[in-house]
Amino acid sequence: MSVEVKNLTKIFGEQRAVDDISFTVEQGQILGFLGPNGAGKSTTMKIATCYLPPSSGTIVVNGHDVVQDPITVRRMVGYLPEHNPLYLDMYVHEYLEFVASVYGLKGKQAKARIQEMVELCGLTLEQGKKIGALSKGYRQRVGLAQALVHDPQVLILDEPTTGLDPNQIVEIRSLIRRIGQDKTVIFSTHIMQEVTAICDRVVIINRGKLVANSDVASLQAGNRGAKLTLVEFEQPINIEQLQTIVGVEQVELVQNNTYRITSSQDADIRASVFRIAAEQNWPLVGLRQEENSLEQIFQQLTK
Repeated sequence: MSVEVKNLTKIFGEQRAVDDISFTVEQGQILGFLGPNGAGKSTTMKIATCYLPPSSGTIVVNGHDVVQDPITVRRMVGYLPEHNPLYLDMYVHEYLEFVASVYGLKGKQAKARIQEMVELCGLTLEQGKKIGALSKGYRQRVGLAQALVHDPQVLILDEPTTGLDPNQIVEIRSLIRRIGQDKTVIFSTHIMQEVTAICDRVVIINRGKLVANSDVASLQAGNRGAKLTLVEFEQPINIEQLQTIVGVEQVELVQNNTYRITSSQDADIRASVFRIAAEQNWPLVGLRQEENSLEQIFQQLTK
């Protein structure tokens, strides 16, 4: 077992930022750690990386408690905070040498490891530049390189793609996938596509409480409490007519003349939609059922 979070609680004054959550991450897994702003994600990550003590409960990394053995845990963990704290006046290679020295890497070992990270993180052409002269995408790469330079067994990334452009996001995702082949990765994000693209498992917390802990496929399969049907008409229609269909729970306008109908899981409303469209002389352009997306599941769990 790589990371075990057990009955973790963190209290700030009267606020329970993290409220009795438990989950585990096995070696070699990539875990998506999700939740709305203020849910307790960053607090949990700071406890796991020994920056904050828990109020109660434990986090154990490869058998070592973060409170009882923090130095050993720090050696095992690589951490990229949400706000990437870099020394902007240092050169890329110089900064990585500094970080390597903090972890006790010296001489040929440090040189070889830094060069490996420069190549892995795509920094070969940028290593002679000052960090302050780099784009945000390359600064994130430097942050990943510093988190990896000591070859940690566990990598913890707090919203690593925030503020990046689409091309940079794809590059960082690809890098995380490569890293995750032989390391345990925990990363938080608000981008659901990242979860479906690279995660093995998902943990969702809301207001400090655990609301989901599952692999991605099971989460989607197990939260289909309603059917979603997209219906497009040639003209605006009377929503109240669609709401009279047995099993319909909600009708909402998506765009122009396209409507999303939420119905109970055991109701197939398609025939009724066709019948009402014919009765009301509403030319029907399209009708299809939607899969319950991770975004919709996230909204249901964190309302």
